[in-house]
Amino acid sequence: MTQNRNYNYILPLLLLLTACSKFGTLNTDPTKSSSMNPKNQLIYAQLWFSGDLSTQERTNSIVLLPLVQQFGAVYYARVGGMYVKDATRMWVMWENSYPNDVVNIVDAAERTKDVATQSNLNAMCRIMKVYTFARLTDLYGDIPYSQAGTAYYSQIKRPVYDKQEDIYNDFLAELKAAAAQLDATKDKVPEEVFFKGDINAWKKFANSLRIRLALRIAKRNPDKAKTEITEAYSGGVMTSNADICMTKHLDIQSTYSDVRGNAVSVAINQQSGMPKIISTFLNLLKNTNDPRLNYIPRCYKQNNPMKPFEREDITEQVKVTTVGLTGSNPGRYVYDDWVGPVTIKLANGTNYSAVNGDLKCELNNCFIRNNAPFLHLTYAEVELLLADASIRLGITLGDDAATHYRKGIEAAMKQLSLYPNGPVVPDTAIARFLTENPLAAGTELKQINSQLYIALMLNGPETFANWRRSGYPELKATPTNESTSTTIPRRFQYPLSEKEQNAVNVQAAVERIGEDDWTRRVWWDKE
Repeated sequence: MTQNRNYNYILPLLLLLTACSKFGTLNTDPTKSSSMNPKNQLIYAQLWFSGDLSTQERTNSIVLLPLVQQFGAVYYARVGGMYVKDATRMWVMWENSYPNDVVNIVDAAERTKDVATQSNLNAMCRIMKVYTFARLTDLYGDIPYSQAGTAYYSQIKRPVYDKQEDIYNDFLAELKAAAAQLDATKDKVPEEVFFKGDINAWKKFANSLRIRLALRIAKRNPDKAKTEITEAYSGGVMTSNADICMTKHLDIQSTYSDVRGNAVSVAINQQSGMPKIISTFLNLLKNTNDPRLNYIPRCYKQNNPMKPFEREDITEQVKVTTVGLTGSNPGRYVYDDWVGPVTIKLANGTNYSAVNGDLKCELNNCFIRNNAPFLHLTYAEVELLLADASIRLGITLGDDAATHYRKGIEAAMKQLSLYPNGPVVPDTAIARFLTENPLAAGTELKQINSQLYIALMLNGPETFANWRRSGYPELKATPTNESTSTTIPRRFQYPLSEKEQNAVNVQAAVERIGEDDWTRRVWWDKE
């Protein structure tokens, strides 16, 4: 793997770059900043984003993936899948991120500012800073932004909560400026993880991210969204799967202190019970005769103790039974809606009575390997966002909406091959799907964003954000007698530590949304 050299010193980095003070101040330790290498801080922020097991386990696999009805049905996923409020789960992203990637990327961006020999590094840090904060504000709403992580440069100990509208305005301005600042004739940063210093790739990433974020505010400020998207598109965006922004993780079982492996994968494959594909996701594939139905969902003969990569694949045998490919229903545990038994023949020729856990689909093992790439922003997403913007805002962005839609679907199907031993969807199957599922008048946004929902598989925060932004797919709330909400939650609550240590600023933010509850909406999530 070409990027292995980036990880050789990551364990020492974990010790050097993690803020030593408790999170309450949101600030880095001022005794450390002057000796930090900003390149290392950028690399740390990149790896931490998808490599931090604590965040990916508690935020992604326990809350968000079940909440958006992609994967769940196991007991630990009841928080998101059945709306069983556990506030401590909602605090993890905040309390892990601010003292780790936030303080480091803020510090790196500040110390490389106006340094002529680090102009490109500074631009990359500015882009990464936006990307880092975007995940936080999209989950929580108003957050510390302008004053977060600045103890080394000021005496601010209790940072204000910036309004999300102001944060987004700054995001878009920063991405525009950083893209313009990137210059292939200036400093080289080949060690960074995303693009190994490729300046043109970073420009495309900045402009593509600008489109993602600008479309978020389309309901609040459509004129600004139009301007930002048009400018970003003209500046150059991703044009093929070769441009995808991803972290190529190593084949290492992540721990709570080692970010080299894919923590999304580990959060899934280390569990005592493997999450099942939810029928909402599975039926999107079934109902359109999607060729990915042959590759994403698989059935495995369960083993005990759970050793996910040692299980026998029995998918083809299950397909021809009366059960067929079956998912777990939203708001239900895997043992609910019992399926089977049915008799199938194993690879060794013996008969086997497959029942329920064997029969309900899971993710293909290739997607949850330790060395599976984490896809931050893809060409498929960009094309589908351009299709959405074309319809929603009535703007022309090179091709028409139907062409962007087709390109997005093709790219999404082909990006599956990026995973270790990942499937290659045949061109003929892709062509057939596009012929059978053209963009139809009156359902364009539903079709576009349903496809985006599939393309964002395993990226819980972004799937959650795009569902709230677009309203698609049309998820139905499925409360149970365990639920603490009858509707699908729409944001995360602020941590208790903040309410204790930064009470005045937290209260100002809470007053703007009415109540610090997970059923409230962030600013851009307009009804």
